[in-house]
Amino acid sequence: MTRAPLVRPTDAPPAAHGSGGSLDEGRPADLPPVAPRTDLPGHVAIIMDGNRRWARQRGLDELEGHPAGVEAIREVLRHARRRGLRVLTLYAFSRENWARSDDEVIGLFGLLEAAIRNETQELRAQGVRVRMIGRTNELPQETRASIDDALAATSDGTEMLLNIAFNYAGRTELVDAVRSIVASGVTPDAVDEALIAGALYTAGSPDPDLVIRTGGEQRLSNFLIWQSAYAELVTTDTLWPDFGAADLDAALQEYASRQRRFGR
Repeated sequence: MTRAPLVRPTDAPPAAHGSGGSLDEGRPADLPPVAPRTDLPGHVAIIMDGNRRWARQRGLDELEGHPAGVEAIREVLRHARRRGLRVLTLYAFSRENWARSDDEVIGLFGLLEAAIRNETQELRAQGVRVRMIGRTNELPQETRASIDDALAATSDGTEMLLNIAFNYAGRTELVDAVRSIVASGVTPDAVDEALIAGALYTAGSPDPDLVIRTGGEQRLSNFLIWQSAYAELVTTDTLWPDFGAADLDAALQEYASRQRRFGR
């Protein structure tokens, strides 16, 4: 099937220069705990960074890092389910990523479509509900159709919520929230934190307890900037395609070792 030409959002950055596995059944009896269950986060958000560097280090084309990154998602998602995490949010494509080449952007869209098609039934079987957060209306029709199918098929999942941040930016989310609030006609004195939180893409789910960033960088990169106000941050030099169950456990252990004061 011939894909329609790529249409970029009008306010997106200008163009810049240049399946395997399935979710495991529950928590294995021999899976050792990393910390008391009460000390583990309920919501983990991950900035998946380093696909292109991973490919370059291996003498591969940069685009080959993205399929490897999808494989890492499968392992991390399986392990998050085994650890009993209730919400997992993955930063898959930022609105700033529109600045990359057409080949890379189209390739990322294709990977999302393929991953959704290949994994939806297994996610449904494991009780995982998929939610897309971001401006999905700006995506190509083929991508939106795959997303809509996944959302419908997994809508009754109750074991875990999987948020996929695709065509997402934290400041854009706040802009959209403000627009929604203004359009609703509320008076200024009725605007409070709860009203704003209820207008965000993530409305109805808890804020992240832990934000993990791979690839050695130590910044949020416009990711969940409202919701992460009191999240614990863990960064690792591990590039995303190499991030696996042991790395997730290490981050969970680091989280469990901290004392959260929430400004008190």
